[in-house]
Amino acid sequence: MKRLLAGGSAKLAAGDWQPGERPGEMIRSLVDDPRGYRTMLLKVAPGPLGIMHAHDEIEQIYVMEGDFFDDDESYGPGDFLLRMPGVMHRAGSKGGCTMFIVYAPLSGGPA
Repeated sequence: MKRLLAGGSAKLAAGDWQPGERPGEMIRSLVDDPRGYRTMLLKVAPGPLGIMHAHDEIEQIYVMEGDFFDDDESYGPGDFLLRMPGVMHRAGSKGGCTMFIVYAPLSGGPA
């Protein structure tokens, strides 16, 4: 699915995993909306996942299997991480992992 629907629901059939930007990385894109909403499954091989960076959106990560780490914590199956826009970070995995990741724009002001 490339865009969010205006209403209703949508079913995505089982799809192919596509190679990611880094060696050993596989991505199953579920939503990729130009307004900044992205949802994906991400499989990574052991090792660092990249250099120090930040996102413009809220980043939500749910670790499904394996291990994942960043500069602050280590995460395992069932762990959830919420990172706000603009937070600099780098990450990796010691043994490889599969994650469910959601990016969403921060809209509005404080509650």
